[in-house]
Amino acid sequence: MPTRKSLTALDRMFLAAETRESMMHVGGLLPFSPPGDGGLAAVRRMRDEFRAGPKVEAPWNLRLRHPDLLTSPLQAWVADEGIDLDYHVRRSALPAPGDERELGILVSRLHGAPIDFHRPPWEAHLIEGLSGGRFALYLKVHHALVDGYTGMRLLTRALTFDPSEQDTPMFFSSPPVERAPRAHEATPPTFERLVHAVREEIGAARDVGRALLKIARDSRSSGPKIASPLHAPKSILNQRISRARRFATQQYPVDRLKAIGKARGGTLNDVVLAACAAGLRRFLGEQNALPKDPLTAMVPVNVRPKDDPGGGNAVGAILVSLATDIEDPLERMRRIVASTTSAKEQLQGMSRNAILQYSALLMAPLLLSSIPGSAGRLRPAFNLVVSNVPGPDKPLYFRGWRLDAAFPLSIPFNGYALNITVESYAGVLGIGFIGCRDAVPHLQRLAVYTGEALQDLEVAG
Repeated sequence: MPTRKSLTALDRMFLAAETRESMMHVGGLLPFSPPGDGGLAAVRRMRDEFRAGPKVEAPWNLRLRHPDLLTSPLQAWVADEGIDLDYHVRRSALPAPGDERELGILVSRLHGAPIDFHRPPWEAHLIEGLSGGRFALYLKVHHALVDGYTGMRLLTRALTFDPSEQDTPMFFSSPPVERAPRAHEATPPTFERLVHAVREEIGAARDVGRALLKIARDSRSSGPKIASPLHAPKSILNQRISRARRFATQQYPVDRLKAIGKARGGTLNDVVLAACAAGLRRFLGEQNALPKDPLTAMVPVNVRPKDDPGGGNAVGAILVSLATDIEDPLERMRRIVASTTSAKEQLQGMSRNAILQYSALLMAPLLLSSIPGSAGRLRPAFNLVVSNVPGPDKPLYFRGWRLDAAFPLSIPFNGYALNITVESYAGVLGIGFIGCRDAVPHLQRLAVYTGEALQDLEVAG
Protein backbone atom coordinates (compact mmCIF):
# COMPACT_ATOMS: atom_id res chain seq x y z
CA MET A 1 0.00 0.00 0.00
CA PRO A 2 1.19 3.55 -0.66
CA THR A 3 2.73 5.44 2.22
CA ARG A 4 2.97 9.21 2.52
CA LYS A 5 6.34 9.69 4.18
CA SER A 6 6.02 13.27 5.36
CA LEU A 7 3.51 15.80 6.62
CA THR A 8 3.11 19.37 5.43
CA ALA A 9 3.51 22.31 7.81
CA LEU A 10 -0.29 22.67 7.92
CA ASP A 11 -0.71 18.96 8.67
CA ARG A 12 1.64 19.37 11.62
CA MET A 13 -0.21 22.49 12.76
CA PHE A 14 -3.49 20.58 13.01
CA LEU A 15 -1.80 17.83 15.02
CA ALA A 16 -0.16 20.37 17.33
CA ALA A 17 -3.53 22.07 17.91
CA GLU A 18 -5.21 18.85 19.08
CA THR A 19 -6.37 19.01 22.72
CA ARG A 20 -9.06 17.39 24.82
CA GLU A 21 -11.50 20.22 24.03
CA SER A 22 -10.20 21.37 20.64
CA MET A 23 -10.42 18.26 18.50
CA MET A 24 -9.13 18.89 14.98
CA HIS A 25 -11.39 16.56 13.03
CA VAL A 26 -13.87 17.61 10.36
CA GLY A 27 -16.95 15.73 9.25
CA GLY A 28 -19.88 15.46 6.91
CA LEU A 29 -23.50 14.39 7.27
CA LEU A 30 -24.88 12.74 4.13
CA PRO A 31 -28.56 11.63 4.15
CA PHE A 32 -29.65 9.16 1.45
CA SER A 33 -33.09 8.25 0.09
CA PRO A 34 -33.72 4.59 -0.80
CA PRO A 35 -34.31 3.14 -4.25
CA GLY A 36 -37.50 1.19 -4.91
CA ASP A 37 -36.11 -2.01 -3.37
CA GLY A 38 -34.11 -0.26 -0.65
CA GLY A 39 -34.60 -0.13 3.08
CA LEU A 40 -32.99 -1.74 6.08
CA ALA A 41 -31.98 -4.84 4.14
CA ALA A 42 -29.75 -2.76 1.85
CA VAL A 43 -28.11 -1.02 4.80
CA ARG A 44 -27.42 -4.38 6.42
CA ARG A 45 -25.87 -5.66 3.19
CA MET A 46 -23.49 -2.72 3.27
CA ARG A 47 -22.60 -3.52 6.86
CA ASP A 48 -21.90 -7.14 5.93
CA GLU A 49 -19.73 -5.95 3.05
CA PHE A 50 -17.65 -3.87 5.45
CA ARG A 51 -17.10 -6.90 7.62
CA ALA A 52 -15.99 -8.98 4.64
CA GLY A 53 -12.70 -7.07 4.66
CA PRO A 54 -12.55 -5.07 1.41
CA LYS A 55 -9.26 -3.45 0.48
CA VAL A 56 -8.66 -0.07 2.10
CA GLU A 57 -6.92 2.48 -0.10
CA ALA A 58 -4.95 5.62 0.76
CA PRO A 59 -5.51 7.92 2.52
CA TRP A 60 -7.95 5.82 4.56
CA ASN A 61 -5.25 3.23 5.37
CA LEU A 62 -2.75 5.74 6.77
CA ARG A 63 -1.99 6.18 10.43
CA LEU A 64 0.58 8.20 12.35
CA ARG A 65 3.97 6.63 12.95
CA HIS A 66 4.11 8.17 16.44
CA PRO A 67 0.51 8.34 17.72
CA ASP A 68 1.53 9.23 21.28
CA LEU A 69 3.81 12.08 20.17
CA LEU A 70 1.71 14.12 17.79
CA THR A 71 4.25 16.92 17.48
CA SER A 72 7.27 14.67 16.99
CA PRO A 73 9.65 16.04 14.31
CA LEU A 74 9.89 12.44 13.06
CA GLN A 75 6.13 12.21 12.58
CA ALA A 76 4.98 10.61 9.32
CA TRP A 77 2.09 8.74 7.74
CA VAL A 78 2.55 4.98 7.44
CA ALA A 79 0.28 2.33 6.00
CA ASP A 80 -1.73 0.34 8.54
CA GLU A 81 -1.46 -3.25 7.34
CA GLY A 82 -4.02 -4.57 9.83
CA ILE A 83 -6.82 -2.00 9.66
CA ASP A 84 -9.93 -3.04 11.61
CA LEU A 85 -13.00 -1.97 9.61
CA ASP A 86 -15.35 -3.10 12.38
CA TYR A 87 -13.87 -0.28 14.43
CA HIS A 88 -13.93 2.36 11.71
CA VAL A 89 -17.38 1.62 10.26
CA ARG A 90 -20.19 1.62 12.82
CA ARG A 91 -23.93 1.25 12.77
CA SER A 92 -26.37 3.41 14.72
CA ALA A 93 -30.15 3.84 14.82
CA LEU A 94 -32.28 6.79 15.83
CA PRO A 95 -35.02 6.45 18.45
CA ALA A 96 -38.53 6.80 17.04
CA PRO A 97 -39.64 8.93 15.31
CA GLY A 98 -36.14 9.52 13.90
CA ASP A 99 -36.64 13.14 12.89
CA GLU A 100 -34.06 15.77 11.97
CA ARG A 101 -33.76 16.92 15.57
CA GLU A 102 -32.83 13.44 16.77
CA LEU A 103 -30.33 13.13 13.92
CA GLY A 104 -28.72 16.44 14.89
CA ILE A 105 -28.44 15.35 18.53
CA LEU A 106 -26.74 12.09 17.58
CA VAL A 107 -24.29 13.76 15.19
CA SER A 108 -23.49 16.40 17.83
CA ARG A 109 -22.47 13.62 20.23
CA LEU A 110 -20.46 11.75 17.62
CA HIS A 111 -18.60 14.90 16.59
CA GLY A 112 -17.73 15.57 20.23
CA ALA A 113 -15.80 12.29 20.58
CA PRO A 114 -12.04 12.28 19.92
CA ILE A 115 -10.20 10.43 17.17
CA ASP A 116 -8.02 7.42 18.05
CA PHE A 117 -4.57 8.23 16.66
CA HIS A 118 -3.36 4.65 17.07
CA ARG A 119 -5.52 3.86 14.03
CA PRO A 120 -6.12 5.67 10.73
CA PRO A 121 -7.84 8.85 11.97
CA TRP A 122 -11.34 8.46 10.57
CA GLU A 123 -14.75 6.94 11.40
CA ALA A 124 -17.90 6.28 9.37
CA HIS A 125 -21.30 5.86 11.03
CA LEU A 126 -24.28 4.35 9.20
CA ILE A 127 -27.37 5.84 10.84
CA GLU A 128 -30.69 4.07 10.35
CA GLY A 129 -34.20 5.01 11.46
CA LEU A 130 -34.79 8.17 9.44
CA SER A 131 -38.30 8.75 8.11
CA GLY A 132 -39.19 7.30 4.73
CA GLY A 133 -36.71 4.43 5.00
CA ARG A 134 -33.75 6.78 4.62
CA PHE A 135 -30.34 6.39 6.18
CA ALA A 136 -27.49 8.83 6.78
CA LEU A 137 -23.73 8.53 6.68
CA TYR A 138 -21.79 10.59 9.20
CA LEU A 139 -18.09 10.61 8.35
CA LYS A 140 -15.36 12.26 10.39
CA VAL A 141 -11.65 12.49 9.62
CA HIS A 142 -8.79 14.36 11.19
CA HIS A 143 -7.86 17.58 9.40
CA ALA A 144 -4.20 16.54 9.39
CA LEU A 145 -5.08 13.68 7.02
CA VAL A 146 -7.31 15.60 4.57
CA ASP A 147 -8.70 19.12 4.25
CA GLY A 148 -12.27 19.93 3.24
CA TYR A 149 -11.42 20.14 -0.46
CA THR A 150 -9.77 16.72 -0.44
CA GLY A 151 -12.57 15.17 1.60
CA MET A 152 -15.18 16.36 -0.89
CA ARG A 153 -13.16 15.06 -3.85
CA LEU A 154 -12.70 11.65 -2.22
CA LEU A 155 -16.40 11.29 -1.36
CA THR A 156 -17.49 12.42 -4.82
CA ARG A 157 -15.29 9.79 -6.46
CA ALA A 158 -16.94 7.15 -4.29
CA LEU A 159 -20.41 8.08 -5.59
CA THR A 160 -21.85 8.03 -9.11
CA PHE A 161 -24.17 10.10 -11.25
CA ASP A 162 -25.83 6.88 -12.50
CA PRO A 163 -28.72 5.70 -10.26
CA SER A 164 -28.58 2.22 -11.83
CA GLU A 165 -24.92 1.62 -10.94
CA GLN A 166 -24.68 -1.17 -8.37
CA ASP A 167 -20.93 -1.88 -8.26
CA THR A 168 -19.70 1.38 -6.75
CA PRO A 169 -16.93 0.57 -4.25
CA MET A 170 -17.04 1.88 -0.71
CA PHE A 171 -15.42 5.30 -0.35
CA PHE A 172 -12.42 3.83 1.47
CA SER A 173 -11.91 1.25 -1.30
CA SER A 174 -11.70 3.73 -4.17
CA PRO A 175 -8.08 3.84 -5.41
CA PRO A 176 -6.43 7.26 -5.26
CA VAL A 177 -6.17 9.25 -8.47
CA GLU A 178 -2.76 10.69 -9.21
CA ARG A 179 -2.53 13.91 -11.22
CA ALA A 180 -0.42 13.50 -14.34
CA PRO A 181 2.65 15.77 -14.14
CA ARG A 182 2.63 18.80 -16.41
CA ALA A 183 5.39 19.28 -18.91
CA HIS A 184 6.93 22.18 -16.97
CA GLU A 185 6.98 20.11 -13.79
CA ALA A 186 9.76 17.80 -14.92
CA THR A 187 12.31 17.51 -12.12
CA PRO A 188 15.32 19.77 -12.87
CA PRO A 189 18.86 19.00 -11.73
CA THR A 190 19.51 19.47 -8.03
CA PHE A 191 21.30 22.84 -8.34
CA GLU A 192 18.62 24.29 -10.61
CA ARG A 193 15.94 23.05 -8.27
CA LEU A 194 17.66 24.73 -5.33
CA VAL A 195 18.03 28.04 -7.19
CA HIS A 196 14.38 27.89 -8.24
CA ALA A 197 13.26 27.22 -4.67
CA VAL A 198 15.31 30.12 -3.29
CA ARG A 199 13.93 32.49 -5.93
CA GLU A 200 10.39 31.33 -5.18
CA GLU A 201 10.82 31.91 -1.44
CA ILE A 202 12.28 35.39 -2.03
CA GLY A 203 9.44 36.26 -4.38
CA ALA A 204 6.86 34.96 -1.91
CA ALA A 205 8.40 36.94 0.95
CA ARG A 206 8.34 40.09 -1.20
CA ASP A 207 4.63 39.55 -2.01
CA VAL A 208 3.80 38.98 1.65
CA GLY A 209 5.69 42.12 2.67
CA ARG A 210 3.75 44.21 0.16
CA ALA A 211 0.45 42.73 1.41
CA LEU A 212 1.25 43.50 5.05
CA LEU A 213 2.32 47.04 4.12
CA LYS A 214 -1.02 47.53 2.36
CA ILE A 215 -2.85 46.45 5.52
CA ALA A 216 -0.88 48.99 7.52
CA ARG A 217 -1.65 51.79 5.03
CA ASP A 218 -5.31 50.77 4.79
CA SER A 219 -5.75 50.90 8.56
CA ARG A 220 -4.95 54.64 8.39
CA SER A 221 -7.23 55.39 5.43
CA SER A 222 -10.86 56.52 5.50
CA GLY A 223 -12.02 54.12 2.80
CA PRO A 224 -12.99 50.42 2.99
CA LYS A 225 -10.61 48.68 5.35
CA ILE A 226 -9.03 45.25 5.12
CA ALA A 227 -9.83 43.24 8.22
CA SER A 228 -6.62 42.48 10.08
CA PRO A 229 -5.59 40.17 12.93
CA LEU A 230 -6.19 41.30 16.52
CA HIS A 231 -8.76 43.90 15.47
CA ALA A 232 -11.74 41.61 16.05
CA PRO A 233 -13.83 42.51 19.12
CA LYS A 234 -14.07 40.30 22.18
CA SER A 235 -17.30 38.29 22.18
CA ILE A 236 -18.97 35.27 23.76
CA LEU A 237 -17.88 33.35 20.66
CA ASN A 238 -14.27 33.73 21.78
CA GLN A 239 -14.11 31.97 25.11
CA ARG A 240 -12.76 28.70 26.41
CA ILE A 241 -14.71 25.74 25.05
CA SER A 242 -15.69 22.32 26.32
CA ARG A 243 -15.62 19.04 24.42
CA ALA A 244 -19.42 18.84 23.94
CA ARG A 245 -20.82 20.06 20.62
CA ARG A 246 -24.05 21.42 19.13
CA PHE A 247 -24.87 20.93 15.44
CA ALA A 248 -27.56 22.62 13.35
CA THR A 249 -28.25 22.74 9.62
CA GLN A 250 -29.88 24.89 6.95
CA GLN A 251 -30.16 24.60 3.19
CA TYR A 252 -31.06 27.03 0.41
CA PRO A 253 -31.33 26.83 -3.38
CA VAL A 254 -28.13 28.08 -4.99
CA ASP A 255 -30.13 29.99 -7.62
CA ARG A 256 -31.86 31.96 -4.85
CA LEU A 257 -28.55 33.06 -3.36
CA LYS A 258 -27.11 33.93 -6.77
CA ALA A 259 -30.18 36.04 -7.55
CA ILE A 260 -29.76 37.96 -4.30
CA GLY A 261 -26.06 38.45 -5.02
CA LYS A 262 -26.76 39.75 -8.52
CA ALA A 263 -29.42 42.15 -7.23
CA ARG A 264 -27.20 43.41 -4.39
CA GLY A 265 -23.87 43.63 -6.21
CA GLY A 266 -22.14 40.67 -4.57
CA THR A 267 -21.20 37.04 -5.09
CA LEU A 268 -22.87 33.95 -3.69
CA ASN A 269 -20.21 33.89 -0.96
CA ASP A 270 -20.99 37.50 -0.10
CA VAL A 271 -24.65 36.58 0.34
CA VAL A 272 -23.72 33.69 2.63
CA LEU A 273 -21.56 36.01 4.73
CA ALA A 274 -24.33 38.63 4.84
CA ALA A 275 -26.90 36.05 5.97
CA CYS A 276 -24.54 34.75 8.66
CA ALA A 277 -23.81 38.32 9.77
CA ALA A 278 -27.51 39.16 10.09
CA GLY A 279 -28.18 35.91 11.94
CA LEU A 280 -25.30 36.55 14.35
CA ARG A 281 -26.39 40.15 14.94
CA ARG A 282 -29.85 38.97 16.04
CA PHE A 283 -28.57 35.87 17.87
CA LEU A 284 -26.05 37.81 19.96
CA GLY A 285 -28.38 40.77 20.38
CA GLU A 286 -30.97 38.55 22.08
CA GLN A 287 -28.31 37.63 24.64
CA ASN A 288 -27.19 41.26 25.12
CA ALA A 289 -23.82 40.09 23.77
CA LEU A 290 -23.49 41.92 20.43
CA PRO A 291 -20.11 43.71 20.33
CA LYS A 292 -20.04 47.38 19.42
CA ASP A 293 -17.38 46.74 16.76
CA PRO A 294 -18.09 44.47 13.77
CA LEU A 295 -17.35 40.76 14.03
CA THR A 296 -14.55 39.41 11.83
CA ALA A 297 -14.73 36.11 9.97
CA MET A 298 -11.80 34.01 8.83
CA VAL A 299 -12.62 32.67 5.35
CA PRO A 300 -10.45 29.76 4.08
CA VAL A 301 -9.32 29.94 0.44
CA ASN A 302 -8.45 26.86 -1.63
CA VAL A 303 -5.12 27.34 -3.43
CA ARG A 304 -5.01 24.06 -5.35
CA PRO A 305 -5.10 23.85 -9.15
CA LYS A 306 -8.38 22.56 -10.57
CA ASP A 307 -6.97 19.15 -11.48
CA ASP A 308 -5.29 18.59 -8.11
CA PRO A 309 -6.51 15.24 -6.65
CA GLY A 310 -6.12 16.56 -3.10
CA GLY A 311 -4.28 15.18 -0.11
CA GLY A 312 -2.93 16.86 2.98
CA ASN A 313 -3.68 20.56 3.45
CA ALA A 314 -3.34 23.45 1.00
CA VAL A 315 -5.57 26.22 2.31
CA GLY A 316 -5.03 29.97 2.45
CA ALA A 317 -7.12 32.46 4.41
CA ILE A 318 -8.56 35.95 4.28
CA LEU A 319 -10.17 38.03 7.03
CA VAL A 320 -13.53 39.66 6.33
CA SER A 321 -15.57 42.19 8.31
CA LEU A 322 -19.16 41.00 8.85
CA ALA A 323 -20.36 44.57 9.52
CA THR A 324 -22.52 43.41 12.43
CA ASP A 325 -22.48 46.96 13.77
CA ILE A 326 -24.71 48.03 10.84
CA GLU A 327 -28.49 47.70 11.28
CA ASP A 328 -29.59 48.19 7.67
CA PRO A 329 -29.27 44.88 5.75
CA LEU A 330 -28.34 46.51 2.43
CA GLU A 331 -25.67 48.74 3.92
CA ARG A 332 -24.34 45.77 5.89
CA MET A 333 -24.02 43.73 2.69
CA ARG A 334 -22.29 46.63 0.91
CA ARG A 335 -19.73 46.76 3.69
CA ILE A 336 -19.20 43.01 3.48
CA VAL A 337 -18.75 43.15 -0.32
CA ALA A 338 -16.19 45.93 0.10
CA SER A 339 -14.32 43.92 2.74
CA THR A 340 -14.21 40.69 0.73
CA THR A 341 -13.15 42.58 -2.40
CA SER A 342 -10.27 44.24 -0.56
CA ALA A 343 -9.20 40.94 1.00
CA LYS A 344 -9.23 39.12 -2.35
CA GLU A 345 -7.22 41.90 -3.97
CA GLN A 346 -4.50 41.16 -1.45
CA LEU A 347 -4.10 37.68 -2.92
CA GLN A 348 -4.16 38.65 -6.59
CA GLY A 349 -0.81 38.09 -8.26
CA MET A 350 0.57 36.08 -5.33
CA SER A 351 2.04 32.63 -5.87
CA ARG A 352 0.55 29.69 -4.00
CA ASN A 353 3.55 29.72 -1.67
CA ALA A 354 3.10 33.43 -0.96
CA ILE A 355 -0.59 32.97 -0.19
CA LEU A 356 0.22 30.20 2.29
CA GLN A 357 2.92 32.36 3.95
CA TYR A 358 0.60 35.36 4.12
CA SER A 359 -2.23 33.24 5.55
CA ALA A 360 0.10 31.78 8.16
CA LEU A 361 1.00 35.30 9.32
CA LEU A 362 -2.67 36.27 9.51
CA MET A 363 -3.34 33.19 11.62
CA ALA A 364 -0.24 33.52 13.83
CA PRO A 365 -2.21 35.22 16.66
CA LEU A 366 -4.15 31.96 17.00
CA LEU A 367 -1.17 30.62 18.94
CA LEU A 368 -2.19 32.95 21.77
CA SER A 369 -5.36 30.92 22.33
CA SER A 370 -3.22 27.94 23.38
CA ILE A 371 -1.90 29.87 26.38
CA PRO A 372 -3.81 28.72 29.49
CA GLY A 373 -6.32 31.33 30.58
CA SER A 374 -5.97 33.46 27.43
CA ALA A 375 -9.28 32.52 25.76
CA GLY A 376 -11.86 35.22 26.38
CA ARG A 377 -9.30 37.66 27.82
CA LEU A 378 -7.04 38.51 24.91
CA ARG A 379 -8.35 40.10 21.73
CA PRO A 380 -9.06 37.28 19.24
CA ALA A 381 -7.44 37.02 15.81
CA PHE A 382 -10.99 36.79 14.41
CA ASN A 383 -14.38 35.81 15.83
CA LEU A 384 -15.45 32.78 13.83
CA VAL A 385 -14.73 30.75 10.70
CA VAL A 386 -17.05 30.79 7.67
CA SER A 387 -15.91 28.47 4.87
CA ASN A 388 -17.27 27.23 1.56
CA VAL A 389 -16.57 23.79 0.05
CA PRO A 390 -17.70 23.43 -3.58
CA GLY A 391 -19.40 20.19 -4.54
CA PRO A 392 -20.95 18.57 -7.64
CA ASP A 393 -23.88 20.31 -9.30
CA LYS A 394 -25.73 17.08 -10.22
CA PRO A 395 -27.39 14.46 -7.97
CA LEU A 396 -25.14 11.62 -6.79
CA TYR A 397 -26.03 8.02 -5.99
CA PHE A 398 -24.60 5.10 -4.12
CA ARG A 399 -25.94 1.79 -5.43
CA GLY A 400 -29.28 3.37 -6.25
CA TRP A 401 -29.53 5.42 -3.06
CA ARG A 402 -29.83 9.14 -3.85
CA LEU A 403 -27.74 11.59 -1.85
CA ASP A 404 -30.28 14.14 -0.60
CA ALA A 405 -27.94 16.77 0.82
CA ALA A 406 -24.44 17.41 2.14
CA PHE A 407 -23.95 19.12 5.50
CA PRO A 408 -20.35 19.80 6.55
CA LEU A 409 -19.10 19.83 10.15
CA SER A 410 -15.92 21.70 10.97
CA ILE A 411 -13.88 22.57 14.05
CA PRO A 412 -14.68 24.72 17.08
CA PHE A 413 -11.43 25.30 18.94
CA ASN A 414 -10.32 26.99 22.12
CA GLY A 415 -11.17 30.67 21.96
CA TYR A 416 -13.26 30.18 18.79
CA ALA A 417 -16.49 28.44 19.73
CA LEU A 418 -18.40 28.67 16.42
CA ASN A 419 -17.63 27.39 12.93
CA ILE A 420 -19.96 27.71 9.93
CA THR A 421 -19.28 25.71 6.77
CA VAL A 422 -21.32 25.69 3.57
CA GLU A 423 -21.24 23.06 0.84
CA SER A 424 -22.92 23.20 -2.55
CA TYR A 425 -24.51 20.09 -4.01
CA ALA A 426 -27.01 19.56 -6.84
CA GLY A 427 -28.22 23.14 -6.84
CA VAL A 428 -28.61 23.37 -3.06
CA LEU A 429 -26.32 24.99 -0.51
CA GLY A 430 -26.12 23.02 2.74
CA ILE A 431 -24.93 24.88 5.83
CA GLY A 432 -23.48 23.19 8.90
CA PHE A 433 -23.33 25.18 12.13
CA ILE A 434 -21.05 23.53 14.69
CA GLY A 435 -20.34 25.08 18.06
CA CYS A 436 -19.34 24.43 21.63
CA ARG A 437 -22.42 23.24 23.49
CA ASP A 438 -21.70 25.44 26.50
CA ALA A 439 -20.40 28.59 24.81
CA VAL A 440 -23.02 28.74 22.02
CA PRO A 441 -26.43 27.66 23.40
CA HIS A 442 -29.57 27.49 21.23
CA LEU A 443 -27.54 27.09 18.05
CA GLN A 444 -30.62 26.12 16.03
CA ARG A 445 -31.91 29.67 16.50
CA LEU A 446 -28.90 30.99 14.62
CA ALA A 447 -29.70 28.64 11.73
CA VAL A 448 -33.29 29.90 11.64
CA TYR A 449 -32.25 33.57 11.82
CA THR A 450 -29.86 33.03 8.91
CA GLY A 451 -32.78 31.92 6.74
CA GLU A 452 -34.88 34.90 7.75
CA ALA A 453 -31.96 37.19 6.89
CA LEU A 454 -32.15 36.05 3.26
CA GLN A 455 -35.78 37.17 3.15
CA ASP A 456 -34.72 40.60 4.45
CA LEU A 457 -32.12 40.93 1.68
CA GLU A 458 -34.70 39.97 -0.94
CA VAL A 459 -37.28 42.55 0.12
CA ALA A 460 -35.08 45.37 1.44
CA GLY A 461 -34.84 48.66 -0.38
